[in-house]
Amino acid sequence: MGNSVKKQDIEILAFAGSLRKGSYNKAVLQAAKELAPESMHITIFDLQGIPLYNADVEAQGDPERVAEFKEAIREADGLLIATPEYNHGVPAVTKNAVDWASRPAKSAPLNEKPVGILGASPGMTGSARGQSQLRQAFEFTNSYCMPQPEILVFRAHQKFDDEGNLTDEATRKYLGKYLDALYDWVNKFI
Repeated sequence: MGNSVKKQDIEILAFAGSLRKGSYNKAVLQAAKELAPESMHITIFDLQGIPLYNADVEAQGDPERVAEFKEAIREADGLLIATPEYNHGVPAVTKNAVDWASRPAKSAPLNEKPVGILGASPGMTGSARGQSQLRQAFEFTNSYCMPQPEILVFRAHQKFDDEGNLTDEATRKYLGKYLDALYDWVNKFI
């Protein structure tokens, strides 16, 4: 009898804070699905159709796509967010998704949810500022944002092929290590 222990299966809901079809952040989530540990199952949620947060709309009931998004977060053991960076900050698409998922405050799907953040950008900082700003939002939602390791996919246009496949081996290797860390992080809270 060996000392190996079967790892607990976990469900991760992932979304990219971009609506663009050829988004590098959508592509990095596809790579994450491929590179995830055997016991981690990643489902990608497309934010297309999520309206801008509006308390008047919320007061009449969540729109269908928002309700689907919130339920998917509730069912997941953890969340993985791939955020771009626009104008040195978190883009509206990413923040809007977090705003919807933070409501209502007392029973928000993000409450006590473990979260991992990553990002890809053609720029040199690989979405560092956007990730930093997004971490601040999770202080309010009482979410457990993984502090380390960070993954900043810089010069993304050089690391993906025309079909959106992550071809840079160093980035693939580091993404695999990041996902192993995320697996351990999520397991601390479930």
